Amino acid sequence: MSLFGRKYADGDRLDIAGAVVQLKVNGRTRRISLRLDRRQRQIIASAPSVALLSEAATFARTRAQWIKDCLAALPEPVGFAPGMTVHLFGQPCQLELAPHTHRLLSAQSGEGLRIAGRGEGVAYARATLRTIQREALRVLTAQTEQHCQTLGVRLPSIAIMDARSRWGSCRAALPGKPAAIRYSWRLALAPLEIADYVAAHECAHLLELNHGPQFWAHVESLVGDPRPYRAWLRAEGGRLHAIGLPGPVQAV
Repeated sequence: MSLFGRKYADGDRLDIAGAVVQLKVNGRTRRISLRLDRRQRQIIASAPSVALLSEAATFARTRAQWIKDCLAALPEPVGFAPGMTVHLFGQPCQLELAPHTHRLLSAQSGEGLRIAGRGEGVAYARATLRTIQREALRVLTAQTEQHCQTLGVRLPSIAIMDARSRWGSCRAALPGKPAAIRYSWRLALAPLEIADYVAAHECAHLLELNHGPQFWAHVESLVGDPRPYRAWLRAEGGRLHAIGLPGPVQAV
C-alpha cells in the first residue's frame, strides 16, 4: 500500500469537485503540479514518477476549490453549426449549409467569407473543422516562408495540430530530416497578426532553441515588441479553445 493511500496508474482519472482530474507521469518535472487542459476541459495532475501519483491525487484533492473555480471560469464550448459566424485570421466567416462538400468561399459583393457544405450535427462540425485546418495550414505556411526568408534559414516541414497547451512547436533538424514546425489550427480563429507572431516565434527557434536574449532579438526583428501578442493569447486563448469540437480531433 502506498504511503499516500491506494496506488494509481498513469492516466487514471479522478472526480474532484465535479471535475475530471487526470493523473500523469512526467519524468521531466521534479515536483507535483496541477495544470488546466483547456481543450479537454480537465485538470492534469502530474508527478515525476508512478510512485508519486498517489501524492499527486492527494494534492489535487486539497485544491478542490481551485479546480472548481478554474473550470467554472472557462468559456462555454461552442460547436461549429450552420448560421454561426467565426473569424478566420480576423475576417468574419459565416457557416452555411450547401448541397456540396465543404469549401471556403471568398468574399463577394461586400459579403464576408463563407464556409458552406452539407451535413448536420457532428458530421457538419467535423467537415467545417477540416476546412478551417486546411486554411490554417495554407496561411501559416505562407507566414513561415516569409519569416524563414528574412532570417535566412531553410524552410522546415509544417503541419497543423490540436495542441492542449501550445500554439506552436519547433523541432530542430535531424540527420536526414529537416526541422519541423507544428501550429495549432486554432490560430486560424485569431487575428492574422497574432498568428503571424506565433509563426515568427517558432521560426526564431530555428536559430535559437531557447528563450534567451538572442531568441527574443530575432522575434523582435520579425514582428516588433512581442508583449502585446503574448498578452492577447493569454487573455483570449481560453475562448479559442472553447470553439470547435468537444473531444480530441485529428489534424489534417
